[in-house]
Amino acid sequence: MPSRLRLAFAGTPEFAVPHLAACKNPDVEIVAVYTQPDRPAGRGRQLALSPVKRAALDANLAVEQPETLKDPRAQKRLRELELDLLVVVAYGLILPRKVLALPRLGCWNVHASLLPRWRGAAPIQRALLAGDSETGVCLMQMEAGLDTGPVLLRSAIPIFDNDTGGSLHDRLAALGAQVLDAGLRRTLRGDAMTPEAQASDGATYAHKLDKAEAPLDWNDSAVALERKVRAFNPWPVAEALIGGERLRIWAAHALPATATAAPGSVVASTRDGIDVACAQGVLRITEVQRDGGKRIAVRDYLNARVEPGKARS
Repeated sequence: MPSRLRLAFAGTPEFAVPHLAACKNPDVEIVAVYTQPDRPAGRGRQLALSPVKRAALDANLAVEQPETLKDPRAQKRLRELELDLLVVVAYGLILPRKVLALPRLGCWNVHASLLPRWRGAAPIQRALLAGDSETGVCLMQMEAGLDTGPVLLRSAIPIFDNDTGGSLHDRLAALGAQVLDAGLRRTLRGDAMTPEAQASDGATYAHKLDKAEAPLDWNDSAVALERKVRAFNPWPVAEALIGGERLRIWAAHALPATATAAPGSVVASTRDGIDVACAQGVLRITEVQRDGGKRIAVRDYLNARVEPGKARS
């Protein structure tokens, strides 16, 4: 039974931060934190630290930021760390086979879906878009394929009717940290986890989100558009042309109504929301944002303009 683990952590966005915290076990030595290089961000395009780098520096942990792990120098550095385990959570860089083979116990990955469903970059949003009733996290032993490795632990949660990409992200980040903590504790006490090979059927791929997906298409159903609004909150945020003005759509829900007007027609606009006819049903928009403005309730938006008459994607 290992009495102590030499561990490196690799992650970049906010989702990975609770997982780094989960590695802070008295019997775990975090010898390095890997994260992507600082990138220009904001209007000033100043170099910005990743959320994981900020958390690592706050904890006085050594930070490594190679441009690629294919570089022999980066691989040499990893080899010198003499790792028992490398934990990877939303790192964003490919791990070559040589890197996967370096740690004594291999490399673990926490993935925000119930594998093999939603392998890939955007599992949280794709689950919402598809109308899945549940999702979860998997602690996976990494191999060369994309999210294809055997699963060590998994935990499921329901997707609520009011979940957004943001709220589901936060719940899964917390759940993933709990699962990772459980995996580390089991390993430290010598309680071996049985790798479960992923099923060959039922695999789906979660393509990376693209801003080009943001416009709402009123030829879709109101239910599908509600899912899109929720999934794309807080990024890239759904949008539509309503009454001649391009608006970002932050909140909306499908009404139990049948639309008789052409898709894209505004059938009502009240303090409760702007109701837009869809190919099937009616979508009520309740929170919007103008260019350069703040998120506001539709009632405040309507107070500042005449009633819109037509909505377009």
